[in-house]
Amino acid sequence: MKLSAILPKPRQAVHLLARAFVCGILMVLPSCMIPTLRQADSAPDLPPTFVGVSSSESSAKLGVDEFFKDPVLTELIDEAVLNNRELKVLEEEIEVARNEAMGRSGAYFPFLNLGAGASLERTSFFTPAGALERKVEYLPGKVFPDPIPNFSLGANFIWQLDIFRELRNTRDAARQRYFAAIERRGAFMTRMVADVAENYFRLMALDKRMETIDQTIALQEESAKLAKAKMEAGRGTELAVLRFQAEVKKNQSEKFIVTQDVVEAENRINFLLNRFPQPVGRRSAGFFDIDIPFSVGVPAELLANRPDIRQAEFELQAAGLDVLVARAQFFPKLYIRGGVGYQAINTKYLFLTPESVAANIAGDLVAPLINKIAIQAQYRSANAKQLEAVYNYQKTVLNGYVEVVNRMTMAENYRRSYEIKKQQLAALEASVEAANKLFQNARAEYAEVLFAQRDLRDARLVQIDTKRQQLAAIVAAYQALGGGANIASPTGEPPCR
Repeated sequence: MKLSAILPKPRQAVHLLARAFVCGILMVLPSCMIPTLRQADSAPDLPPTFVGVSSSESSAKLGVDEFFKDPVLTELIDEAVLNNRELKVLEEEIEVARNEAMGRSGAYFPFLNLGAGASLERTSFFTPAGALERKVEYLPGKVFPDPIPNFSLGANFIWQLDIFRELRNTRDAARQRYFAAIERRGAFMTRMVADVAENYFRLMALDKRMETIDQTIALQEESAKLAKAKMEAGRGTELAVLRFQAEVKKNQSEKFIVTQDVVEAENRINFLLNRFPQPVGRRSAGFFDIDIPFSVGVPAELLANRPDIRQAEFELQAAGLDVLVARAQFFPKLYIRGGVGYQAINTKYLFLTPESVAANIAGDLVAPLINKIAIQAQYRSANAKQLEAVYNYQKTVLNGYVEVVNRMTMAENYRRSYEIKKQQLAALEASVEAANKLFQNARAEYAEVLFAQRDLRDARLVQIDTKRQQLAAIVAAYQALGGGANIASPTGEPPCR
């Protein structure tokens, strides 16, 4: 074969070079219009420990049954996971995000359509096409009818070639948002577990509060009887009797306030469990003996354990991909369109092959020209959203660290306070016993007995509240570490990542 038969002719070579030059200009020229990206401020380095405190393991890795070791509480949490309606809303958001990612996955493949059609067309006699159609024979002795029918059956496709990864980056961004939706569910899970546990311990504290009030009422009723006996014996006055009776009524009145607090705490749990108001089971004893040890691990584990930090990370990655998608708008898009099928003026000729076969193929290279300002604005907005995602991630990490430190120190300080309260309570119990003996022997006034009993009651209530605050701080620390996020879904499958 001669070389001249392979090489294009000079004129054709010029045309090919000109087309290649134009295509190159269309590919490169838009890059001159791309604005410079703004960079985010750097964040402070994550400390290696929580204010000098660290441990080898983090309690976030423990399940709720292993952490709380309370079957009643675990059963309540499991019921909340199964029935909570906000959790179900978040699961539907995960489904929406999954479908969005699935839809984006097919965007960079060709779109193929099958179709059939039928039409009638009549052209004017006084046009070149009309005059020609009435004279041309499509078969010997047969000219085109008037009007001309047209029957077609075939397939058409359009394919956008993903040269600059616009479609694949859009797909990847949708996947990152799907993972972020899963972590959003996990973040709510940690809050819900903490909410159920905190109200559960609050109910136990309210039971103890009611028990303390009943003990105080019984003690004051005994003192009122003694004061009345002394009055009748002429060794006392009616004032002492009335003061003790008033104190009894005061505590009886407070029982109704505590009862209302119990109703509200129970109904908060009932709401989380998606059930109408009803009594909530809990342990009846051992409130002061509850000891929940927890370990904080190291701050770096927060990045893996806290779902809100993982959510912010996925959203940051999605925002970065959105910037690449917006950048691709500056460059040309290449479309390939085509179709193949059968077409004829009569159905009996429709499937004649190859006479009735019709086909076409074309390529379109489309580059932005007039709307470059709008594309630049879109690109800058994507950059701003990316910076927003960066700062939100930095804020979430900092917030997680601060929460752990606050709740860790709170749990420790309330533990120390509780130990001192126990010593105070022992002294006050002894003082009440001494005051009662002195009052019986007329060696102390009723006011001293009254004040001693009141101080004992207040100290017991403060002790209960201190213990509740200590347990609430431990629950909050468990949440801050990311505990409770990996509970199995209602289908029995753990949330995927």
